[in-house]
Amino acid sequence: EKASRIVKALKTYIHTSNSDEMDTINVCDNIETVLTIYHNRLKQGIQVVKNYDDVQTIVGYPDKLNQVWTNLIVNAVQAMDNNGILNIGIQQQADYVVVSIIDSGKGIPKAFQSKIFDPFFTTKSKGEGSGLGLDIIKRILEEHNAKISFRSIEGEGTTFYVQLPITKTT
Repeated sequence: EKASRIVKALKTYIHTSNSDEMDTINVCDNIETVLTIYHNRLKQGIQVVKNYDDVQTIVGYPDKLNQVWTNLIVNAVQAMDNNGILNIGIQQQADYVVVSIIDSGKGIPKAFQSKIFDPFFTTKSKGEGSGLGLDIIKRILEEHNAKISFRSIEGEGTTFYVQLPITKTT
């Protein structure tokens, strides 16, 4: 059963459609695919806490949203030095599905907070990050008419919020 779940997640994760067509997405399933792929990395010291409400599907690009969740989760794990609590929340608020990814890491220093979405800006050590992850996420979310924001407290951790519209807007 576990092997079957991993194979299914891999197939879903590596699925690359050349289609410019949006598809209906269950956000919970989309995030679960990423968590399954990264299970071995997470089990080494990360406690994953899931708070998923029953939410409506959205319309979007599943492959691109997989990349959003992957980048946010990997960043959170790195911020916690591979040891801490990762909270993932999914809620419906009015016409949005809101995903929150909360890490118990060291937080983003105030001096860097205004720059984190800038291309090539990174808080990671030289050679560890390109500084493109959050810029790419922001662009993908703009394609979905979605919004990303964050709240960070030094010494306590960071929360990223992604607001995805339930209905496709043009």
